[in-house]
Amino acid sequence: MKKKEGFRHIENKKAVTSVYVLLRLAVIAMMVAQFFNGNYENVFLCVLTLILFTMPALIEWRLKVDLPDTLEIIILLFIFAAEILGEIRAYYVKFPYWDTMLHTMNGFLCAAIGFSLVDLLNRHDKATLRLSPFYMAVTAFCFSMTIGVLWEFAEFSMDQLFLMDTQKDTIIHEFSTVMLDPTNKNVAVPVRDIADVIIVHSDGTQEALGLGGYVDVGIHDTIEDLFVNFVGAVVFSTVGYFYVKSRGKGRFAKRFIPQVVEDNAGEETP
Repeated sequence: MKKKEGFRHIENKKAVTSVYVLLRLAVIAMMVAQFFNGNYENVFLCVLTLILFTMPALIEWRLKVDLPDTLEIIILLFIFAAEILGEIRAYYVKFPYWDTMLHTMNGFLCAAIGFSLVDLLNRHDKATLRLSPFYMAVTAFCFSMTIGVLWEFAEFSMDQLFLMDTQKDTIIHEFSTVMLDPTNKNVAVPVRDIADVIIVHSDGTQEALGLGGYVDVGIHDTIEDLFVNFVGAVVFSTVGYFYVKSRGKGRFAKRFIPQVVEDNAGEETP
């Protein structure tokens, strides 16, 4: 008799199972509290989080790979930190660098995933493509940056279509713009020492916001997110390069690179 392929590794994942159960219980408790408080949007976020928690196991089953415990735990913590702590507990607002930390981690994890996809293809018997360690690192880097850019597109779309603020604003005190050039010759005119923003409503009334500067609508946040994504991608691409170069001897990289589950690994003796 045979077990289902791809589930052999679950037996030894006690640490992953413990983290998964604890986080799932925390999310369920949060969902119940948000329901009784009437915050149904947060209830949806909790349901989404519970669904996302199943993704690592689904990937393992569908692709017949074994995700390292370290990678799987970080993915679960990342989802919890982004959706529950970041959105519902407002850590994005309470802690200025919370979003930066998550985007850095996202760059690192996406580079690990991209590197893993190429590594699995490289080692597959039926694959005719073989990439050098350098091109594997470049592919992982490009994969990570592409995911980062697509995520910024998603944030921008949410802000424009649903008037959200996923691309957080930044208070700045100077900028330059060609829109203020009286000669219309595409000359950037600097505007400095900005102390406040005054909103003029359609009825002519004015409202000073008292922000202490000008509101940059998401540009600084987007560039900063892409930059830290870049840093995370470069770090893992470099680690992955030396991992392949040394023929898989690096202990650190092994914690983030999935392994193929052999077809006969799930067989039981009669």
